[in-house]
Amino acid sequence: MKYNGLYDSVLPVILGSDENAYGCARQFREFCRQKPLLLCSLRYYPTRDSRILALEKIPDFDSEDVFPVALAGILKKKKSEGFIPVVVPCSDGYARLLSKYASVFNGLAANRFTSYSHFSTFETKDRFYALCDEKGLDYPKTSVVSPDETGKYPEAPPLTPPLVVKPENSNGYEYCHADFAGKKKVFFINTDKEYRDLISVMSGSGYGGKLIVQEFIPGGDDAMRVLNCYSGSDGKVRFMSLGQPVLEEYSPATIGNYATIISRYDPVICGRIRDFLDGLGYVGFSNFDMKYDAVRKKYMLFEINPRPGRSSYYVKAAGHNLMKELCDDVIAHEERSEPVISRNETIWTEIPVGVAIKYIGNENLRAEIKRIRRKRGAVSTVFNGKDPGLKRNFRVLRHCAALSRSYKKYWFDKNA
Repeated sequence: MKYNGLYDSVLPVILGSDENAYGCARQFREFCRQKPLLLCSLRYYPTRDSRILALEKIPDFDSEDVFPVALAGILKKKKSEGFIPVVVPCSDGYARLLSKYASVFNGLAANRFTSYSHFSTFETKDRFYALCDEKGLDYPKTSVVSPDETGKYPEAPPLTPPLVVKPENSNGYEYCHADFAGKKKVFFINTDKEYRDLISVMSGSGYGGKLIVQEFIPGGDDAMRVLNCYSGSDGKVRFMSLGQPVLEEYSPATIGNYATIISRYDPVICGRIRDFLDGLGYVGFSNFDMKYDAVRKKYMLFEINPRPGRSSYYVKAAGHNLMKELCDDVIAHEERSEPVISRNETIWTEIPVGVAIKYIGNENLRAEIKRIRRKRGAVSTVFNGKDPGLKRNFRVLRHCAALSRSYKKYWFDKNA
């Protein structure tokens, strides 16, 4: 492995243990000598028994009572040992905690984090949409529903079905710890009765947060777009990479997660998002989910995630390294007058390409995937020939097989 001597003392500290965290660790290993340190409250399959990283489980690490003290203690210790810590959050919860307690970590990490005053303006979907109104960005017709004093949600849907219903933050602490029958990350509602049944089971479930109720934008998975960006310490965008998801996951816990992505180039939407981020003085990684509305002929934004996206390894598949973008900024202090925008064509997938092709309805996209695969192959976050641990690889194969089988049980045609 060829390392960049400039980064010999850099210690990547990654918050989380999922696919996203593993993808970040893989990218750091390409140019950093130090093995990434992953801190988490739960160990997930992609990082367990991995040989390319060090994994430390800290009970309740995702809680406000534990996080600031535990992380500050680790960063102080590593810095006293001569390392230069660089911290990357891999969930919205960790990103929020980093921002809220940024003053605790001053001088302990080489990178800095978006101020909480900025973070609070987009940390929930309703606040993000208010910001979109202010900045002139498009988003679906949306209503925010809150429970009343008894903990129950209003029974009448605020918009006409079909609808998409989701918690204000599906990755937030409160929703992750809620328990009710039929729990999903996202709900697709076709009738008033389906809506009433949903809010009935959610009322009193332990989740008392807001619900985001949106119009369903026509189109299947291939109408989605994902954009990963990195904004430098000066508050200006340095890098952008757009992808077209062509298939999502469909199991209840992960529905809406991207399963297969083709990298794309669209300078128009990149330019609009660049203006948005630069106007905020945003710092660090950002990830946007959006859908192209063929009727309005507009990209409709769903959310901003203040971190690398779960599927952001598609950026590496396209020949760019998001983690190096971070280190080139905060360690090498490389100046950049204009952002780099990825133009390369590639496929990223977490399931076998054959399974993806089976469930992609667009014939032209199926043909394109076959062509790109013949030319360049396909890249996965979790399958890594340089991480040969048998236990880990068995878990990865088992998860991939379960994910592939789930389409037979849960897949439905969103165009219908």
